Amino acid sequence: MASDGYQEVLAPNLYFDRNFEKDAAKILPGEYYATTRDMIIVTVLGSCVSVCLRDRATGIGGMNHFMLPHSDNHADDPLSTSARYGTYAMEMLINHLLKLGARRANFEAKIFGGGNVLRGFTVTNVGARNAEFAQDFLETENIKLVAKDLLDIYPRKVYFFPQTGRVLVKKLRSVHNNTIIEREKEYESRLGYSKVEGDVELF
Repeated sequence: MASDGYQEVLAPNLYFDRNFEKDAAKILPGEYYATTRDMIIVTVLGSCVSVCLRDRATGIGGMNHFMLPHSDNHADDPLSTSARYGTYAMEMLINHLLKLGARRANFEAKIFGGGNVLRGFTVTNVGARNAEFAQDFLETENIKLVAKDLLDIYPRKVYFFPQTGRVLVKKLRSVHNNTIIEREKEYESRLGYSKVEGDVELF
């Protein structure tokens, strides 16, 4: 488990999306959501990464939203704090899906985010590190990656429909406030004090 300073948590923000006429869960940095229902999971990504993961046979699926914390070690070092945290964020989602009845053999994944939007961040190429970690994790765990939209310089709004596997991605080319950047900076700051154990495009 992570320390009380930072934990991966279930998204608490549920609402009805009038555009799609479906219930939706909005996830923020450090949150995830998994469901058996026909609903939408929504997030906005800067340099963080989200993995949309589903059982292609049952439609049980979920999404996380995470960032590798700052570490003196490289993210590709399996013993580094960064790699341990990323693995923890992934395992929280996987374990929840398995509890809901998903089968690991049926998993398929789509990855989004990792944009270079946080200029002045303490870690260079933080988005690229997040993207690389997510892809490496899926390859190591033998989970099929069926689509990705990574890097670039724009934040993204992601809509995931677990029942069908459909994902809509909107690049936010003109953001009029710093909410996304400030939210991720605050999240990165929390990660620094945490101890870890253990246009619209269709994808």
